[in-house]
Amino acid sequence: MFTHAFRQFVFTAAVLAVVSAIPTEELEERSSCTISSVSTASSISSCSSVTISAFTVPSGSTLSLSPKSGATITMAGDITFAKTSSDGPLFTIDGDDITFNGAGYSFDGNGADYWDGEGTDGGVDKPHPLLKFKGSGTYSDFTVLNSPAQAISIGNSDGLVFDSITVDNSDGDTDDLGANTDGFDVSADDVTIKNSVVKNQDDCLAINDGSSIVFEDNTCSGGHGISIGSISSDNSVSDVTISGNTVKDSMYGLRIKVKASATDASVSDITYSGNTITGIDKYGVLITQSYPDDDGTPGTGGPISDINFTGSTTTITVGDDAKRLTIDCGACSGTWDFSKLKITGGSEGTVDSDDATISGGSY
Repeated sequence: MFTHAFRQFVFTAAVLAVVSAIPTEELEERSSCTISSVSTASSISSCSSVTISAFTVPSGSTLSLSPKSGATITMAGDITFAKTSSDGPLFTIDGDDITFNGAGYSFDGNGADYWDGEGTDGGVDKPHPLLKFKGSGTYSDFTVLNSPAQAISIGNSDGLVFDSITVDNSDGDTDDLGANTDGFDVSADDVTIKNSVVKNQDDCLAINDGSSIVFEDNTCSGGHGISIGSISSDNSVSDVTISGNTVKDSMYGLRIKVKASATDASVSDITYSGNTITGIDKYGVLITQSYPDDDGTPGTGGPISDINFTGSTTTITVGDDAKRLTIDCGACSGTWDFSKLKITGGSEGTVDSDDATISGGSY
């Protein structure tokens, strides 16, 4: 007859055998963790579910996340960055197939502690960018508030989607103190940005390098509009769709800007469709190879080809002192379909399209 102690031994052994039969990685996938400080962010590599609670990143520190592939990350409070002498980015995340839900919370850069009207060109040192994203996944529903300079940088992408993001640097409008507060800076392939809002004092979007990029159904105000570039040497941008966006009260509407000094660079296959642009102070559409000049002596080392306004009409209204369309080419080619471009207001710009042939449109 089995004793009670023996029966208990047999039961325990059976349970242990079942548990040991479960693969270690399956147990790890069930684990969850919470980030509540910079130090706790370093131990999330085995966590399939991560919660970020509210805390302040202290001066001299940065926050870097390397989550498990396929992890779900959810914000449960605001992240605030104390004034710091650290270089940017102050927050970096690099992971594969990440689902990031901001749940309406904010990354607060305390920009007013830095803003002096000089941006990254001088004055107080300003950490930039505030946030850096790499890898792949979907990031949604958070706000970047008062970035010291550039807000969001996207690089080394294996497929990134940004949905319903707000960049709010509108406080920088006071006394023109905010500068170089780009919303999204992209140097990556396979990126989609949609349903987002940018209020700032520089480019809403700046695509500096990369291909297969979509920017759709976003709203930009107060800054420099939607840009391809500036394009530097050895950088190329191709296969970009910019559609359904609203730009208002900005210096430019749509820009393609290649540095005059650029070599081994290019811009090609850019499609605009169904954008609505109003309240433009300087240029409705500017395509230039003489950057940093708007319309100067263009370079030839960054050729531009296949620029099209198709699909739904892109409508642009510019202010009395603005130019409707200016093209300043030293090396442009192809047949550019502008049939779905309509620009009103302001005055006629100068169109020098080099070897590119432009057809259709009203400007």
